[in-house]
Amino acid sequence: MDRGRVLDVVGTVARLGLAAVWLTSGVLKAIDPDQTYIAVRAYDVLPPIGVEVVAGILPWFEIALGVLLLVGVGIRTVGVLSVLLLLGFVAGVSQAWARGLLIDCGCFGGGGAVAPGQTAYVQELLRDTGFIVLAAWLVARPRTLLSLDSRLENTGRT
Repeated sequence: MDRGRVLDVVGTVARLGLAAVWLTSGVLKAIDPDQTYIAVRAYDVLPPIGVEVVAGILPWFEIALGVLLLVGVGIRTVGVLSVLLLLGFVAGVSQAWARGLLIDCGCFGGGGAVAPGQTAYVQELLRDTGFIVLAAWLVARPRTLLSLDSRLENTGRT
């Protein structure tokens, strides 16, 4: 297998992996909007209307990102949006940790206040850093296998 093909495979794994992340997290939040509201409110950074807006939009935005990555449309743009959203999550978790809040991130459903010793800030930050690496790969090299973007690109060459 030539180098370009290997990089295409790596990109495909990154694209589909990140799609799975967004679809899973979005669906888990969408099926329990009350808990999503509780999780967003627990960060204690937004006014009530801001919490409502974020809790209402976030699951559907994540699902949209996941679907676009799954079919492979706008891969670089979705990668940029993913990096930005993930950096927002990192900032949210970091400020909660720095302020001594005892919360679960709610990243994959659930969330809200937890008992002392039940926080997982380091794991959450490391996980999100890994997801940022996947998204950054797609920004740097959006070419992947089995994507609508690649089909459109190939159609344009004929």
